[in-house]
Amino acid sequence: MNKKVHVCRYVTEATFDSYLWQTVETKQRFISQIMTSKSPVRTCEDVDEAALSYAEIKALCAGDPRIKERMELDVEVSKLKTMKANHQSQQFRLQDNLTKHFPRQIKETQEELAALQADKATALAHQHPSAGFIGMEIDGVTYHEKDKAGAALLQKCEKYTGTAPKKIGSYRGFGLYLSRHGFGQTLEMTLKGLLDHCTDLGKDVHGNIIRLDNALAHIDKKIQRREDKLINLQSQVQAAELEQNKPFEFEAELAQKNARLIELDMELNMDNMTAGPAPAANEPVQAEEKAIKPELAERARASVLERLRQPLPPRPEVAAAAIKPRHYGVEL
Repeated sequence: MNKKVHVCRYVTEATFDSYLWQTVETKQRFISQIMTSKSPVRTCEDVDEAALSYAEIKALCAGDPRIKERMELDVEVSKLKTMKANHQSQQFRLQDNLTKHFPRQIKETQEELAALQADKATALAHQHPSAGFIGMEIDGVTYHEKDKAGAALLQKCEKYTGTAPKKIGSYRGFGLYLSRHGFGQTLEMTLKGLLDHCTDLGKDVHGNIIRLDNALAHIDKKIQRREDKLINLQSQVQAAELEQNKPFEFEAELAQKNARLIELDMELNMDNMTAGPAPAANEPVQAEEKAIKPELAERARASVLERLRQPLPPRPEVAAAAIKPRHYGVEL
């Protein structure tokens, strides 16, 4: 109905309104950071989960500006303590990696790399001749022709009914072990050297031998992967050594803000809202100190709890029973 309107917001000074508007400000700040990509942050607090003590609410209502500083410091100190705990956990993980995990992984990778290089040397020493077939041994019989070797391998596969690995012969310096996987549906051949080199088998005479040769040809790729893994592990070791024993970056800031937080707690007396120590028996009391402060006078009043402790009045039925019964009627 109106093209232009005025939105008025009324705030009462020295009331709880300041905290409510501070909560809205905190929400608007991280929402604006997300929507405009300005001053991006990686963490934010759920301001709806903030809980206030009675002393904090009292300080807010009194309009004390220190309570706002105290609440902000409390959030910042908690965040810094969490960051310090994460830093310490990271230091423990780095130390554990440097003393246990990295040495074990490097040793295992080096052993695998040495075994693969030895298997590669075995495969190179038993290559096929330029025009021919090196041969395959099955059940003690050596087949020098590829067709007969492939047929004998298929025949052996047809008779195999188990699932556990079973040695059936040798090929190019490696032992041949037949097994099943995939719920017993797929036949698998393992060329066993210092390490295992596996491949699935089909029903083609020449295809199975090609698959065995390809399994040995893939040793070069396995060697390359182990070498890359070893380089990566050594890089992680160097990075971990640089990060080890690194001090917490925000230690000085944490100490400063924590000290200020303790100082504010002492000033605001958050933990123990007392009226102060009582004077000694022989200490003279000044006349002006005898005047009861409004706060002490308020405490001196009968509280709701004291009224609740008083005995309850008798229930209506009890009171009615105590009254002498009277008879009302009409005499004829």
